[in-house]
Amino acid sequence: MTVKEILIELEKMGNPGTKKILMKHGAKEPFFGVKVQDLKKIVKKVKKNNELALELFDTGNSDAMYLAGLIADENKMTKTQLRKWAKNAYWYMISEYSVAWVTSESKHGWDLALEWIDKKDERLASAGWATLSSIVGTYSDDDLDLKAISKLLDRVKKEIHDSQNRVRYTMNGFVIAVGSYITELNPKASKIAEAIGKVEVSMGETSCKVPLAKDYIQKIVDKGRLGKKRKMARC
Repeated sequence: MTVKEILIELEKMGNPGTKKILMKHGAKEPFFGVKVQDLKKIVKKVKKNNELALELFDTGNSDAMYLAGLIADENKMTKTQLRKWAKNAYWYMISEYSVAWVTSESKHGWDLALEWIDKKDERLASAGWATLSSIVGTYSDDDLDLKAISKLLDRVKKEIHDSQNRVRYTMNGFVIAVGSYITELNPKASKIAEAIGKVEVSMGETSCKVPLAKDYIQKIVDKGRLGKKRKMARC
């Protein structure tokens, strides 16, 4: 399928209700409001196709940008391309999910995540923390720098309540990820989750809430899922 053909297909799949909800979360025109399950129907047709993914992302259409993240070939994405994606991801569903997922699965994930979390740009910083969470949730502990991750937990404890809105959200998510996926660091993540307590994040006109990290981690432990990694970041 070509980009033109996919955009026609996306328009047909557009759902007014979904579009209304996504606009409340931050999506802007032009886009059609396609449900993720419908986007995955296109994924089955085109499979991984990096060139097509790059073209779709460049359309600026939110549906196409999200789809681009689902079909991008993480082994072919360069640092330059990933930086461009992060810069042009204008709202969090793209920056904290599509971009973060692909980046975490690429060989550049760790380096770019550390680069982005130091940025003053809210979207870049939140993308960086989201990327770190995906790395923690998918990589074997043997392949992770646990000392560096432990220091990042200390940083979150110190900075989270004074950070920008979406950065607070993804920092909280990072604590949850570490406490849920890394058994060795679960005690420390749990203590820090208790210390930071409730994290205030403006969710706009939505009814979404910020999960309480301490309770979320404990639920993972209670369900016997501590340390169980995901097969891949994208879903």
